[in-house]
Amino acid sequence: MAQNDATAAHAHPIPDRHGQNLFSTDTELHKLLALYLPADLLAHMRPHFERLGGLAGGLLDDLAGTADRNPPTLKQRTRTGLDEQKVVKHPAYVEMERLALSEFGLAAMSHRDETLGWKGRMPPLVKYVLTYLFVQAEFGLCCPVSMTDSLTRTLKKFGGPELVARFLPRLTSLDFDELAQGAMFMTEQAAGSDIAATATMARQEADGSWRLSGDKWFCSNPDADFAMVLARADNGPAGMKGVSLFLLPRRLEDGSLNHYRIIRLKDKLGTRSMASGEIRLEGAIAYLVGEEGRGFVQMADMVNNSRLSNGVRAAGLMRRAVAEAEYIAAERRAFGRTLEQMPLMQRQLDKLRLPAEQARTMVCQTALALARSDANEPDAYALLRILTPLIKFRACRDARKVTGDAMEVRGGCGYIEEWSDPRLVRDAHLGSIWEGTSNIVALDVIRAVKREGSLPVLRAHCEQLLADAALPPAFAKALRDALARAAALAETAAREGGDVLARQAASALYHCTSSIAMAWEAARSGSAPRLRWAQLVLLHRVLPRDPLAPDAMPADWTSAATTHTARATA
Repeated sequence: MAQNDATAAHAHPIPDRHGQNLFSTDTELHKLLALYLPADLLAHMRPHFERLGGLAGGLLDDLAGTADRNPPTLKQRTRTGLDEQKVVKHPAYVEMERLALSEFGLAAMSHRDETLGWKGRMPPLVKYVLTYLFVQAEFGLCCPVSMTDSLTRTLKKFGGPELVARFLPRLTSLDFDELAQGAMFMTEQAAGSDIAATATMARQEADGSWRLSGDKWFCSNPDADFAMVLARADNGPAGMKGVSLFLLPRRLEDGSLNHYRIIRLKDKLGTRSMASGEIRLEGAIAYLVGEEGRGFVQMADMVNNSRLSNGVRAAGLMRRAVAEAEYIAAERRAFGRTLEQMPLMQRQLDKLRLPAEQARTMVCQTALALARSDANEPDAYALLRILTPLIKFRACRDARKVTGDAMEVRGGCGYIEEWSDPRLVRDAHLGSIWEGTSNIVALDVIRAVKREGSLPVLRAHCEQLLADAALPPAFAKALRDALARAAALAETAAREGGDVLARQAASALYHCTSSIAMAWEAARSGSAPRLRWAQLVLLHRVLPRDPLAPDAMPADWTSAATTHTARATA
């Protein structure tokens, strides 16, 4: 009977991938990690990647679905009538918090000397690979995880020694009952992305302490233990120079709640598992972080770190969507064939794969730039400064389309909330809105060109990748020519009145950089599919095409490719 049931399940016409290990089945990721991680670290982390991949394909996916269907609620008082607000989270979400923050240490690992049994600091890429796997099951919680990580980084970088010593231990703890979560409260109704228009006021008391008053309009993880808050000192100058950064504790030293209220929770399209709310500061006690009047510069470091995390999460969403589509196409039969045997489906799958593979290549490249920047290597900060908004801008926009188009591969079931597809689509729309909308982030790419001198550094980085790849000459030339034109467009966008070109220039730089990096990865790993994807990115996402003519790969782009791949493998 059991055998007949197993046979019937295997022959069922509706494929269900649930229960697969999302790491072990992702062989292309294995090749990338062998390129980007030291062999000893990869060997140590592989069991952890395997474990999280198994959770993401099974238990974690179940928990995420439950938490999505049971969003948090705001409780105003205790049953005895005490006025103590509390965000009530479903047990499924709490268990995901334990897995992410305690068991895998996703928020703390960049700030600890030992995590997951590895002695020494983990490179950023390890954290981002774990996040990449985790987010394929649960997106919402990864926002508080990222904010906690980013808040800790900003506190360490700009906070005074006494402030750091006082609060850092809880932010780096892996004890679930002890560890603290972080948030950032920036957005105001009138100010929005215009930080200079911040209206929240900070008043310094006679004893040197600060009190904050005002409304913050969109605060994710509103009951976090600590939040970074932008406020204007009441005796400070107008504009950006009057804005300072403060650390806001949820509870005071005596254990009582600080003087601010969560007015309500937001009813959101996506990330339903995680609470976002509106905050009213009513003389809340806070601590000045860094130098007064430098709030925007200091907060920008936290925002940029969060933007990189946003790009990682978009890459993870795309990977989950593509993997689901590939599985369906391989298992689902129609008209006597599997879907993947049909030419039109093969083409559609390629159109899904390209942006997904671009994004994870850019995750790896940006993570390495972050590690080099933190090590104060020459030009590394300038490279990081442009790669971060590039991935945040383009990958987050791509995720919206990829998740929607992948839903179509599943057919009618893809529109049903029992499956992962609707949640992926809803969550994907967050990336291009939070931590800066597409316009804001595209303009930040141009700001990096103008203020950080990032463009020649990016070009030099890409040229080095091309030199190391030894590609077919015609393809290498096409990549160099495209990069030169993209750089020229970015230079035009950086001139007076060129802002209207910011999005076009950012997309061009992203596509050229990712295509070059993917070609380098293909050469180093011997991955023929990756080389083909790099070529398709250039052909379909950069170069001009005749929409009324059949597609054709230039013959000289592939000449000597087989010989080179064999050499790279050897």
